[in-house]
Amino acid sequence: MAHLLMVESWVGAMSRLLPRAIREAGHEFTFLTRDLHHYLRTAPEGTAHPLLGARHVLTADTNDPDTLLPYVERLHPALGFDGVLTSCDYYLPTAARIADRLHLPGPPPGAVEHACRKDTTRQLLAAAGLPGPRFARCADRSEAAAAAASIGYPLVLKPVDLCAGMFVRRIDDEAELVRACRALEDFPVNARGQRRTPVLLLEELLHGPEVSVETVTFEGRTQVVGVTDKSVGGAPAFIETGHMFPAALCAEDAAAAGETACRALAALGLDGVVAHTEIKLTPDGPRLVEVNPRPAGNRITELVRHVGGIDLAAAAVDLALGRRPDLRTRDTGLSSAAIGFLVPPTAGVLEGIDGDDAVRQAPDLLELHLAEPGHTVREAGSNNAYLGHVMAGDADGPGARRRVEALLSGLRPRVVTR
Repeated sequence: MAHLLMVESWVGAMSRLLPRAIREAGHEFTFLTRDLHHYLRTAPEGTAHPLLGARHVLTADTNDPDTLLPYVERLHPALGFDGVLTSCDYYLPTAARIADRLHLPGPPPGAVEHACRKDTTRQLLAAAGLPGPRFARCADRSEAAAAAASIGYPLVLKPVDLCAGMFVRRIDDEAELVRACRALEDFPVNARGQRRTPVLLLEELLHGPEVSVETVTFEGRTQVVGVTDKSVGGAPAFIETGHMFPAALCAEDAAAAGETACRALAALGLDGVVAHTEIKLTPDGPRLVEVNPRPAGNRITELVRHVGGIDLAAAAVDLALGRRPDLRTRDTGLSSAAIGFLVPPTAGVLEGIDGDDAVRQAPDLLELHLAEPGHTVREAGSNNAYLGHVMAGDADGPGARRRVEALLSGLRPRVVTR
């Protein structure tokens, strides 16, 4: 039995998947957070809270590495940690630094920090000759206006240190650029109380379908687990509305995406990680969008598990312990699995969702999760505003996405505006 230190977590799917993987492997974990109420406010309904499985729940300022690292170093002789991990993007560099400080397995801290900064990632990948969009790193609005004129509209504006698609916007002219910049200026601190870096990243708008490559890197060798497709809506935002694994691609495109992802991970110096690399399949070939040094979100890990039997959450646990993950595929009876997200039509208060009874009876349904009546519905500007999801499988081919879309079409949210 091993003892892992989990430094913060998401409050979505991975908040349950990671503790489950630790438990099923026969290990235990101590949870370290700066704000326990952040997790208690979002306790999952109908199941035991995942933090009930922790050996200890400790509180410290996880946003202050200068005090956190010595604190964990003092804890280590008494509690005996065998590995360090997190599922939250905002604490990936911190977890890597703690593991390094305690001489435990983990990815190189500098590589993780570079991967978690979109501007640094762009610069390093471009220097390594990796294909990507034309881009500019801008310190302020005036620099952004000049860079936009050089790159040309339409383009994409991104904050360099947020996730879930927050404030990522398509920009078609200077007026839209000004509005997007002002919106970011009004969001100086992220949801975890960390002050944002006031840097803007402008990128050429890439055309073509977007996929993600799910990989595991151990002892310098990267294995491609598979390629997942993605549907996007909510323009001018880029809201992920669904995924299917494996992506319905020809062998040549799948191989090109996988090779591009492996080259990106090597260029960033990432090792000992499960990674989720987003790629656009443009008419000119694969172009890198982002490299995420952690398992995929939006329950993509569950799509992979349903189809091939590979548990990427369990792989992340193994890597944190310095162990080679089991990446052997298994016959699960499914050829494809897909997930679709219920995006709110408007902001307000959810009265209910009609049509759920029929969806629950679908023979190929794998998961159905819907928000409860009374839920406050926010404007759909990122991947944080879903009202639920539907997941289904197909035993005979790449038909899971069509099945999910059919099931989603039967759900009708009733939102009352205020």
